[in-house]
Amino acid sequence: MSIDALLLARIQFAFTISFHIVFPALTIGLASYLAVLEGLWLKTKHQVYDDLYHFWIKVFAVAFGMGVVSGLVMAYQFGTNWSGFSKFAGGITGPLLTYEVLTAFFLEAGFLGVMLFGLRRVGPGLHFMSTVFVALGTLISATWILASNSWMQTPQGHEIIDGRVVPVDWLAVIFNPSFPYRLLHMVVAAFLSTALMVGASAAWHLLRGRDSAPVRTMLKMAMGMVLVTAPIQAVIGDFHGLNTLEHQPAKLAAIEGHWENKPGEAVPLILFGVPDMQAEITRHAIEIPNLGSLLLTHTLDGQFPALKEFPPEDRPNATVVFWSFRVMVGLGLLMILLGILALVTYLRGRLHSSKPLLRFALAMGPAGLIAILAGWITTEVGRQPWVVYGVMRTRDAVSAHSFEQLAVSLAIFVVVYLFVFGTGTVYLLRIIGKGPHTGERAHPVEGGPGEMRQPMRPLSGAPEQLEGASPANQRGDQ
Repeated sequence: MSIDALLLARIQFAFTISFHIVFPALTIGLASYLAVLEGLWLKTKHQVYDDLYHFWIKVFAVAFGMGVVSGLVMAYQFGTNWSGFSKFAGGITGPLLTYEVLTAFFLEAGFLGVMLFGLRRVGPGLHFMSTVFVALGTLISATWILASNSWMQTPQGHEIIDGRVVPVDWLAVIFNPSFPYRLLHMVVAAFLSTALMVGASAAWHLLRGRDSAPVRTMLKMAMGMVLVTAPIQAVIGDFHGLNTLEHQPAKLAAIEGHWENKPGEAVPLILFGVPDMQAEITRHAIEIPNLGSLLLTHTLDGQFPALKEFPPEDRPNATVVFWSFRVMVGLGLLMILLGILALVTYLRGRLHSSKPLLRFALAMGPAGLIAILAGWITTEVGRQPWVVYGVMRTRDAVSAHSFEQLAVSLAIFVVVYLFVFGTGTVYLLRIIGKGPHTGERAHPVEGGPGEMRQPMRPLSGAPEQLEGASPANQRGDQ
């Protein structure tokens, strides 16, 4: 198989997983946000929390539906494009994904319908329990997915028998060295991304003069979440980096653009530069002396493995990893700044009227999702050339497809994804753009003569009419 076909297979998987990860990140954050809103409404009976719940449950329904569809497509690629990996490591990844279905997916499926369509059919306590269980299901799902991916990063608890991975200690497989850090990092990233999106939505409406109690509450809750979670995410990221230094030193060296250690010299932190894989240097480097040693060894003169200490065939693409990491960190610093500025304006009583802050919050709306994508690029490209780190190379995991076959399938994926998920994203933004309304209630689903009869699907939880659609077309009675 040519290297070009291998590269196309990697690009196709990266393309589909990049679309997919956005929607689960939103559903993880939104599900917990909805549980908090409904809990606050049950406790305080303040109408504003009920209004926000009915507004954001529409967004959740659309994001959940698109997440399920994109996830199914992505999963099939393990068999079509990566049959070598499935044959080699299926004994571990298969059961882990099965556990996700048996726990998280069944839990979500069992209570999602009650959550979306049971507002008028069950009591408030049972409905709240359903919302909590759906939120719990999203977190359990993230746990199993991250356990599987973390095992690929830091594999343990297995033996290789007859050319296949055989689990010998499931606790070691699941709780592998990088799993706790990666799970926390992803879950907090989902909460942070959701808070930024909620805050951007509130800022959008306030900048357009749509000042209401739900919008004000939205902004205050979102900025409070950013203020708390952004610094926590930075601390988790630091621990994750130290874990990567211990278990994946080549990835860490690529992240830092660090090529060689000079005897007795501390390692600088390279803020910006252009790693050159051929010349084995980082060109145009802007450095801070000793800071690399301080951050990664917690000493002023400590050293850590450099890229030249690894064979060229074992090095990840330092150019990609170097910059994707800096995109993630740079956005993270802006998130911390946003939280601090929001606190200052809140203490001055201008949180809802400060146009510079509102514009900043609006601009940061997609920052969390972009940072998640940059983080996944860092961790996945940084693992190369291994699909299971130190155990199986990526070139041995791919199916024997030709360049032409992969080129055609990739082109089809691009066209279909841009149409389907582009339309879904526009619909999602349209719902957010309408904003919450005081006294908003769930859309009736009973049907009847002259009434809307909608199928009980997740997307039915967001019964917004498209522009130009007639009521007859919306009734679904063609």
